[in-house]
Amino acid sequence: MGQVWDPLRKKMVALTPEEKVRQWFIGVLRETVKVPVHMMMSEVALKFGEKDYRADILIYARGGAPLMIVECKRETVDLSREVLEQVPRYYPVLDVPYLATTPGRSTFLFQRVPATAPASPAGTYVQLKSLPLWEAMQQG
Repeated sequence: MGQVWDPLRKKMVALTPEEKVRQWFIGVLRETVKVPVHMMMSEVALKFGEKDYRADILIYARGGAPLMIVECKRETVDLSREVLEQVPRYYPVLDVPYLATTPGRSTFLFQRVPATAPASPAGTYVQLKSLPLWEAMQQG
């Protein structure tokens, strides 16, 4: 198995199928979404109650608050309902406004609906058609 440079962890890491997708999506976030490298972290350990989780990519807003969690899957994973429900479990831990899941060939993006929106309980997410720029995500 080869290795690849992870610009977020600033070290060489094993090039697993999931890592290949993670590094591709880091590139998308940097080049297309315009997220500064210093506003992203990979392999972030999270704890909710007694359960330990690990976010593949965590994006921060300018003020340092968590802005988006990205769950990366190897390219052969089908994005079933079960897989798509994996990312929202991080919501109680970080209260992030954006979520994404990707195996590389397709990406599912979600934005939290404000609790003040009509008929929208707190923690409700709607699917987005495209990923907004990092600057726009900070506006809500």
